[in-house]
Amino acid sequence: MGFVGAGRPLPLKTPPLQNLKELLEESIHDDPSILLNEGNLIKEGYNKELDQLRFLHDNSRVMLDQYLEEERMQTGISSLKIRYNRLIGYFFEVTKAHVAKIPKHFIKRQGIVTAERFTTVRLQEIESEINGASEKLIELEKNLFLEIRDKAKAEIPGLLAIAKIIAETDIFQSNARAATVHLWRRPLVHQGDEIKILEGRHPVVELGMRAGEFIPNDLLIGDAGSKKQASFILITGPNMAGKSTYLRQTALITLMAQMGSFVPAETAEIGIVDKVYCRVGASDNLARGESTFLTEMNETAYILHTATKKSLVIMDEVGRGTGTNDGLSIAWAVSEDLLNRVQCKTLFATHYHELAGIKHPSLKNLSMDVIDDHGEIIFLRKIKEGPSNKSYGIHVARLAGLPESVLERATTIMEELDGETSFEGGFDKLNHRGSSSRGQRIHASRGSRLIPTPEPPTAHKPLQAPSPGLFEDLP
Repeated sequence: MGFVGAGRPLPLKTPPLQNLKELLEESIHDDPSILLNEGNLIKEGYNKELDQLRFLHDNSRVMLDQYLEEERMQTGISSLKIRYNRLIGYFFEVTKAHVAKIPKHFIKRQGIVTAERFTTVRLQEIESEINGASEKLIELEKNLFLEIRDKAKAEIPGLLAIAKIIAETDIFQSNARAATVHLWRRPLVHQGDEIKILEGRHPVVELGMRAGEFIPNDLLIGDAGSKKQASFILITGPNMAGKSTYLRQTALITLMAQMGSFVPAETAEIGIVDKVYCRVGASDNLARGESTFLTEMNETAYILHTATKKSLVIMDEVGRGTGTNDGLSIAWAVSEDLLNRVQCKTLFATHYHELAGIKHPSLKNLSMDVIDDHGEIIFLRKIKEGPSNKSYGIHVARLAGLPESVLERATTIMEELDGETSFEGGFDKLNHRGSSSRGQRIHASRGSRLIPTPEPPTAHKPLQAPSPGLFEDLP
């Protein structure tokens, strides 16, 4: 029956497709032209007329030489020649000494001082054939190709059936090979709402690292109404500590499990989701007048309007493209809406540590672990319980190579913002270089005061769920 794909025999040997296979092998050139009007489409031997035109096109000089030799023998004029010019085309040239031997079928065309020029009906036919051979050749090849195409078109249903089986076989084989090479495990996919991943890894990021270098992490996230697992994971921690990787590997593992693949984790129990939403990274669309922040808000709005309780949402740094108070307020309100109304499974990474003050039974605080040994920062890339209170942005700026004077000034300003005693100058003092002093408190716009969390709304109208899908691209 042929090759086996996706548990079904691949019907390569069925008569219609076998006939099509033989037709294409016999007719279409192995390296055909991409244009119909360039020739080089049909193989030699497929069509007799086409072969004759090709011979005429490629061997016009041979045909002329053969005819010339015939006329030499008939006339006895050994010096007879066939020449060509643009005015009268091909002609026989006979010297004055042999004019008496000219046969009756020679037709005079032109006379010159040393010779006479003649044509014949046969020479005119050969000339006509030579001149029309190229056009006829291209036209005939085109027509033959279109005929073959029509025959192939009749077999489209069978070809599509084979293509589907090959595609399924390809993805199963590719997933099986990747699972074997990269030590992926078979997940358990169920109808519940819980997602439980032990020792999860990012399938792409780990490929760029040495074996065993990627730090795996666990995840347990459940139903918004469950008292055992949180449905909203708030993740804080330093830049470069691995928050974004943690978010994306969760989305990828969920998607891979639902598509039937093994996953990069020791164990994974995946509750089916209807969509995976992703709001990460920075981009803009200046051609449409959309700034980075507006693009971020467009994507956030799309998620809030279309996500359902069965969705998985990952959000990274919502609200960072505007003022501190604006951004914090938006991030806080978005978090509350996802918690109270949408109630989907959400991983929300942020540098707004104030969000850790949100009190909700479905919210859990996690952070990326860091060792701070007297200013020596080590990112452990490991998730831990509880929120973080630092972002270590100045440390990352130092790694990037900012001037030391800038880093020192930034450290001074941060100490003033984080100070515990008050001073009357407010931010004016920060704007005067060198006048700040330790131990004084600045009432900054993003101080440690927490905004009270309102009670969950009681009368929200649920949004109509979109048609079920696996992965939703943002517009």
